[in-house]
Amino acid sequence: MAAQDAAAMAPAGADPDYLPFHPAPSRPRFRPPAGAVDAHCHVFGPAALFPFAPERKYTPVDAPADQLFALRDHLGLSRNVIVQATCHGSDNSAMLAAIARSRGLARGVAVVSPTISDAELQRLHKGGVRGVRFNFLKRLVGDAPKDAYRDIAARLADLGWHIVVYFESAELDDLAPFLTSLPGTVVIDHMGRPDVSQGIKAKGFRAVQRLMDENERFWIKATCPERLTEAGPPYDDVVPFGKTLVERYPDRVIWGTDWPHPNMRSHMPDDGQLVDFIPRIAPTPELQKKLLVDNPMRLYWTEEVGA
Repeated sequence: MAAQDAAAMAPAGADPDYLPFHPAPSRPRFRPPAGAVDAHCHVFGPAALFPFAPERKYTPVDAPADQLFALRDHLGLSRNVIVQATCHGSDNSAMLAAIARSRGLARGVAVVSPTISDAELQRLHKGGVRGVRFNFLKRLVGDAPKDAYRDIAARLADLGWHIVVYFESAELDDLAPFLTSLPGTVVIDHMGRPDVSQGIKAKGFRAVQRLMDENERFWIKATCPERLTEAGPPYDDVVPFGKTLVERYPDRVIWGTDWPHPNMRSHMPDDGQLVDFIPRIAPTPELQKKLLVDNPMRLYWTEEVGA
């Protein structure tokens, strides 16, 4: 879908230049292994039930749970990890409601306030949350509140949660000391957002790999070729990055669609094509099972894996 056409379809209430998610994703040619997890996706609203945060930097289209779960089934996936996005702030109600409707097939990653009570953290845990997200993208959060992030991280150990971090690889040299000071498992979003135009030997991508090499408690998501590409679909220019991560860190890498793809500007991806990207970065059945089943189950459904 051309960006200008998609923008014209944005419903009332959304930002006028906001691109709605693909209305009819193709059915992928690749068949994911049984139990495959979409380990990075979102739900937005519906705003009539779950209003967006007043401090948000963007207003998306509604992307409710029933559409997410229908997409999961259409793509041949089995489970979802729903990541709280900045448009809902630290009100995780939409995510928790979606998890509650999933019949145990969804988990969540929350955004929380430093003043959150222990009782509320326990409520989130019982509701299926297994991690918290720290965002370092200035266009979404301004200057990241590192002191607040540090305070939150210190309170999560007893819950067994992990921390998801979202940053640009160009900023990693400055961020690395803070990131490595965080306790527990740390999961890097979207391949660390490398500049694909510079190739896999570029400084930023090498810094991401160095962080992974030196810290075995760090994981990474081989996600969002549509955000990283300069060439466009089918994202040939991003394949070397994803393949490097999957093959180098086979037990610490996960994958997800990023549906409904908030704040895309160049184009709106076909989620079927994103699933067909998987065998290009995980070329063997063994790597595919680790990426899509074993690793996300170990990270988010530990109680089932250990049963």
